[in-house]
Amino acid sequence: MCLSGLDYFSTLGYQPAIAALAAGALAPFATLILVAVTLFAALPVYRRVAQESPHGQGSIAMLERLMPHWKGKVFVLVLLGFAATDFMITATLSAADASAHLIENPFTPQWFSGKEVPITLVLLILLGALFLRGFSEVIWIAVTLVFSFLALNLVIIIVSAAHIIGQPVTISNWLDSLFTAHGDPIMMLLVCLIVFPKLALGLSGFETGVAVMPQISKSPGDTGQNPAGRIKGTKKLLTTAALIMSGFLVLSSIVTTILIPAQEFQPGGQANGRALSWLAHHLMGDAFGTVYDVATILILWFAGASALAGMLNLIPRYLPRFGMAPAWASAVRPLVLVVILVALGITIHFKASVDAQGAAYATGVLVLMCSAAIAVTISAKRKGEKRKAMLFGAASLIFVYTTIANCVERPDGLKIAALFIAAVLLVSLLSRFRRSTELRATSVMFDAAAVDIIQKASSAGLLRLIAHEPVKISKRRYLHKHQHAILASHIPQRAPVVFLEIKVSDYSDFAQDIEVRGITRHGQWILEATAPSVSTSIAAIAMAIRDQYEAMPHIYFRWTEGNPLLNLAKFIFLGQGEIAPLTREVLREAEPNLQRRPWVHVG
Repeated sequence: MCLSGLDYFSTLGYQPAIAALAAGALAPFATLILVAVTLFAALPVYRRVAQESPHGQGSIAMLERLMPHWKGKVFVLVLLGFAATDFMITATLSAADASAHLIENPFTPQWFSGKEVPITLVLLILLGALFLRGFSEVIWIAVTLVFSFLALNLVIIIVSAAHIIGQPVTISNWLDSLFTAHGDPIMMLLVCLIVFPKLALGLSGFETGVAVMPQISKSPGDTGQNPAGRIKGTKKLLTTAALIMSGFLVLSSIVTTILIPAQEFQPGGQANGRALSWLAHHLMGDAFGTVYDVATILILWFAGASALAGMLNLIPRYLPRFGMAPAWASAVRPLVLVVILVALGITIHFKASVDAQGAAYATGVLVLMCSAAIAVTISAKRKGEKRKAMLFGAASLIFVYTTIANCVERPDGLKIAALFIAAVLLVSLLSRFRRSTELRATSVMFDAAAVDIIQKASSAGLLRLIAHEPVKISKRRYLHKHQHAILASHIPQRAPVVFLEIKVSDYSDFAQDIEVRGITRHGQWILEATAPSVSTSIAAIAMAIRDQYEAMPHIYFRWTEGNPLLNLAKFIFLGQGEIAPLTREVLREAEPNLQRRPWVHVG
């Protein structure tokens, strides 16, 4: 809970100030709406997400399963762009707020004033150095930071509440300003609903709550397919975190709105981005306020670590499986350097402003929540759970409204997200193109019938394979294909041959296990398999036959008709196209030794 709470609970460092800036005297009531959405929309949605993705994949994996082929892959890439926005802005915004707490502390030297950008850059560089050195024992550090931070916040809230009770005039002043600005209760409710999207940062943390599922112990009866104990533990984690955070959000909003002058929340004010810190210094002295600032700086800085850990887990989990990650993406250190450089650029662009980055952060959080709500709605509907589908559908509408309102009012967030999405799509497609001629098989297995055919057809250490598209499978077609190979490639008339047939499965997948089955059809020996790509699977099967059965494959093709560029595009996106030359290219890259490379004949 504390590991995910680095992101979730750390928002107390700036959330009360954001609420007061957005809603003014109505901040406590707007926060109550936020809490209602948290407990009755976000929490049920993510409890369902935990149940349906018990290995920490989250809502993105659910949508990937619900939307197959390229449509699903592209949708996942777009969501990854929003997830990157969420995690990256979490790191930069948290570091910016940590620098604000540092600069505003009365014991900080005066020359730090106005140096928000360089201080934030230093914090991010230190964060990158932490990952380059290694990221161990994070959970116990998270536990220490979260418990210390929450305990200090609780002390501030209790002291502030005592101060309010001792000076009832503060409540009177707040009520006067409330009814002066908003005399009509209905108007108050409408204003709260309108400003609610600006408070959406208080919803962050649910996606990371699901992401930490692999850290939760299984129960004795758990299986890989149904880890019931882990799911139960995650639901308990999400519920506990949501209840704790809801209590702190409401109480902190009440005390900060009543006790802090409205002008201090404005940009340049002493409570801007640090409302509880302002109370700590003014009510309990600079010594306690400094202790609170140190705790806040540490948890905000470490919240960036949690977000970067999410990025480092997210990219290798999806992009390599799609064939859409450069080779260096599997190594942690190069990926850390790229992520930190992006974070530095974001900080410089936004000038380390918490308010300016809030829109981008909220956009990333809300889109992920929309995707989660839509995913569980579709899932419930497909399983015939009509009542749950209606409830999840209502939650989806709430998040869709909030997301649209946030994007309309603060389009900067959508612009930043669009840049991340464009970057993810561009890098992914270029990587897929560059890696298209890799040997894309995680393994090649032969059944008993296939092994028997290979052993019978091998002659003097040579196996002749005729590539055949399994569309026309009549006896006449096989005889015609055999005769063509004899005429075009001069195969001896009585030499044994084997037809090799590849059925394209999900062509948007990059690689998979290939199972080769042996069959006899119309008196012909046939090896058949299912794979995402014809050329790469033929090459993989040929290499496996060479290695496992000491028979050198000779593969016979006919030239493919049609435009070569169009065939190349078909190969990259549909797994078909210019089969013969691309099979040879895959083999050339996979086996540099010409003497051991399977032969390709084209006629």
